[in-house]
Amino acid sequence: MGHDFFDIISRNEFKNLLRSFPHTHAVNIPVGEGYKKVLARDVISPEDLPPANRSCMDGFAVAAADVFGAGEASPAYLECVADLGVDQYPDFSLNPGDCARIPTGGTLPEGADAVIMVEHTHDMGSGTIEIRKSAAPGDNTMLRGEDCAESDLVLEKGHRLRFQDIGLLAALGVGEITVRENPRVGIISTGDELVDITAPPVPGTIRDVNSHTLRCLVSDAGGIPTNYGIVRDDLDQLEQTLSKAVEENDLVLLSGGSSVGMRDLTVQAIEGMDDSKIIAHGVAISPGKPTILGKAGGKPVMGLPGQVTSVQVVMLVLVMPFIRHLMGEEEAFSSSARSLRPAELARNTASKPGREDYVRVRLEHRENDVPLAHPLLGKSGLLKTLVKADGLMIIPADTEGRYAGQHINVWMI
Repeated sequence: MGHDFFDIISRNEFKNLLRSFPHTHAVNIPVGEGYKKVLARDVISPEDLPPANRSCMDGFAVAAADVFGAGEASPAYLECVADLGVDQYPDFSLNPGDCARIPTGGTLPEGADAVIMVEHTHDMGSGTIEIRKSAAPGDNTMLRGEDCAESDLVLEKGHRLRFQDIGLLAALGVGEITVRENPRVGIISTGDELVDITAPPVPGTIRDVNSHTLRCLVSDAGGIPTNYGIVRDDLDQLEQTLSKAVEENDLVLLSGGSSVGMRDLTVQAIEGMDDSKIIAHGVAISPGKPTILGKAGGKPVMGLPGQVTSVQVVMLVLVMPFIRHLMGEEEAFSSSARSLRPAELARNTASKPGREDYVRVRLEHRENDVPLAHPLLGKSGLLKTLVKADGLMIIPADTEGRYAGQHINVWMI
């Protein structure tokens, strides 16, 4: 099948094609290994947390009604009937006019609904405690089930686990969770001009930058990268390497060989495999237009641009969200997952209608104002536009650019 021209589709259309691929398998793992993994099942609370009413402060457990209106000028006086330990479950109830000394984390006795901080009390001796502050029910306490109640939905499937989520699960005694496997991602660099990064600079050769940057970005998204080295512009060699990578991975990335040209063999290599097809060849973003999406053996194969800046932008915009989708993350493609910072554009920036432009920008700090965003314009083969960039300005496909002084959101990278 010939591919002499791109068949450009929008980023949203490309994104919807990526969404059609299934998630990775679900596995059970210890909760301590769950950080940054994505839940494959809802987590339901097995118990109340906390399991009883607890104190948040060192002080005295009281009935709020007994200290109503208390203050420095008109203190209340209560009798201390117990000195509770943090691990002690009280087997008594407070009577009106009683209080109990309690540490942070201690369990409140029946009849107590508030805690007075020790700083607002004075021990008068003989068990009498002077209370110099009033309290409302619930003050300085954690109520039973306040974090979550038994049978509550704690965390939903599709949620990427953060450190605080792991802490909550540990507090609930959840020892095992069901998560999606981290996708295995094969990385192949293609081109006769490519050499190892240790090779001396020779005209006509280019050091293999992409395999190293792709490995970083794959890992950052949650994938497990495997590099398959440099493959020359030889169809048989590329087919053999691609076949091995497809067999061993959930996703395969080929950098280079996505443009239309006599030496670009990515499309031919994908189509030469069993149960394969090209799904899309060309996406309306800049840089990154010649991106390929194919399928081989039911697995996604993506041909990425060879230009160093183009491939990094495509990774940020399409591939990293796709890896998170394969892991089962519900909001993988949502722009809400991006870290955005408001800024003011420093100069007019033109764009071609019909494509989304991802313009690299450098932010200049300003006192008492949003930063000034300076576009870093340059060829997609130049690394410095991304090295010096703090983020990306997105110019939508239906506009011809943005004006100096316009307030924008910068996608921080």
